[in-house]
Amino acid sequence: MLQNERSKLLSGVENVGNDNFDALALEVFRYQATNNALYGRFLELLGRKPAQIRHWSDIPCLPVSFFKTHTIQSGDWQPEAVFSSSSTSSQTPSRHPVRDADFYLRNTLRGFEAVYGSIKGMLILALLPSYLERSGSSLVLMADYFIRASGNPDSGFFLYNHEELLEKLRKNNNSGQQKILLLGVSFALLDLAEQYSGPPLPNLVVMETGGMKGRRKELTRSELHSTLKAAFGLKSIHSEYGMTEMFSQAWSTGEGIFKPSASLRVFATDVYDPLSPTRPGKTGILNLIDLANVDSCAFLATEDLGKVYSDGSFEVLGRMDAAELRGCNLMIES
Repeated sequence: MLQNERSKLLSGVENVGNDNFDALALEVFRYQATNNALYGRFLELLGRKPAQIRHWSDIPCLPVSFFKTHTIQSGDWQPEAVFSSSSTSSQTPSRHPVRDADFYLRNTLRGFEAVYGSIKGMLILALLPSYLERSGSSLVLMADYFIRASGNPDSGFFLYNHEELLEKLRKNNNSGQQKILLLGVSFALLDLAEQYSGPPLPNLVVMETGGMKGRRKELTRSELHSTLKAAFGLKSIHSEYGMTEMFSQAWSTGEGIFKPSASLRVFATDVYDPLSPTRPGKTGILNLIDLANVDSCAFLATEDLGKVYSDGSFEVLGRMDAAELRGCNLMIES
């Protein structure tokens, strides 16, 4: 019975859209309220009974910090992988048990192609040194899947072999017809930009994933993007928003405004009252409904500050905890 319910939910996520998101969110909520002991206890302590929840915006979100201290699972199963966050010796990494990595990968590609079109033939260049140098990175798994799905023999990962990467950029940009995606962690993209000297690269999409990782001075997103645009002769810098605790992503095609994948909704709550939603455009704590998290928890309160707009798009402005920065140290605006 439980397996049938799960299969129905997974099928719903693969076909989710604006017309059925609300109903599916409530189905996932009731499933997890019953089958996720930690989340069920969380609801109990809040005094929230599942039968009282009538709309997705009323669903309480579990703080992502619980992924550092507890095993977050809905149902009883053995993980085939565990996603883990990067951390310093003074930090505790988040750990996200994964029941079906293929489901995660299909969901990421579906979200990507909804924005960028078919990945077939695209040149995917992944500059992710800090992620490649550890295990358990969901971003590396996603990038590897994109590289393989592209079918382009020149697609691949890069660590610090910047000259080889720049040569591929020059070669493919000169062809004038190929889609080129350079996906990179912020500090590595800045290192590459400092080494590039040449004409503008109009066929190139640079997508930053955040993350100075203590390697360089922290920058605001606008400072980072300005530097990268000037170096490569681009009109905009793209961004990816994702976390260890998420199975879905959001994508920005410029100016730091993210649009969630079909399986993701984002809303903000008051900084001083995390259970109270903010009005559109007001700074608050970002909360996520990630329906692809069927096997863990789909309802997450992040530690990111941001603004969510009436059309569902959002921007990330900073971190609640200055001692544990995730990605760029973004300037907070009220």
